[in-house]
Amino acid sequence: MKTIVVPTDFSTISLNAVNYAADLACVIGTNLSLIHVCIIPFTLSEVPPPTINMEELVTDAEEKIRELKEKINYRLGEKLTIYTVVKQGDVVSEIDEYCNTVNPYAVVMGAESYGAFERFLIGGGKTISSMRKLSWPLIVVPPEVKFVSMKKIGLACDLRDVVETIPGNEIKSLVTEFHAELHVLHVNKEGEDDLEPESVEESGLLQEILVGLNPKYHFIRGTDIEKSISEFAEQNELDLLIVIPKKHNLISKMFQHSHSKRLVLQTHVPVMAIHE
Repeated sequence: MKTIVVPTDFSTISLNAVNYAADLACVIGTNLSLIHVCIIPFTLSEVPPPTINMEELVTDAEEKIRELKEKINYRLGEKLTIYTVVKQGDVVSEIDEYCNTVNPYAVVMGAESYGAFERFLIGGGKTISSMRKLSWPLIVVPPEVKFVSMKKIGLACDLRDVVETIPGNEIKSLVTEFHAELHVLHVNKEGEDDLEPESVEESGLLQEILVGLNPKYHFIRGTDIEKSISEFAEQNELDLLIVIPKKHNLISKMFQHSHSKRLVLQTHVPVMAIHE
């Protein structure tokens, strides 16, 4: 059976993502895998890092993740099969290695965490390489957002190379699973033509890829692509926004470490990155 993998550093935001993932797993009938990575400190300077007892860190993490499993089982009436994993090393590498062994349905993370996972998502210049390293769908859950349903799903699309980049089967499976409405969003910046000939052709190809889903198309005009999509997602009460990571496009901008480029992650709409 498929599993949803949810890393946690036991922060409030990551625990919210754990509960989101648990509720999602209950609805779609998957297992749940909780993973915590104890980071091994290193330094590039001549000053040695503070002495850390890794054995104590691991023991403490194992106790916390066991308690977390018990809380989820109590809340959900033991409806889920829950696995717990504590590892040591680099956060991204360890999560990736674990995912390689379980082939998850999705990885779920909190949108913002000021520990290891913020460094994973937005720090150290590793943002896009980290996103690309995890080849499974990644759902980023904003703080305090609870899983209720997925009645409305949005797909942000730049109408470029859709045949090569849009994962039609995954999108169809998700929309069908929840009997959801699909809304395709495309933003033109102010001063640009409504649709270039190439975009018109790509739009037709996209309709063929999404045939049977009866998507609603929204061509939005705005000065800021990320802000326009974020506002549309909130105003139209989307339950999930799908983005497709590509080089130098929306996903690159969304995960940069600046307030203006992280607007989508700061909305009340979870973001799902599905790779090309």
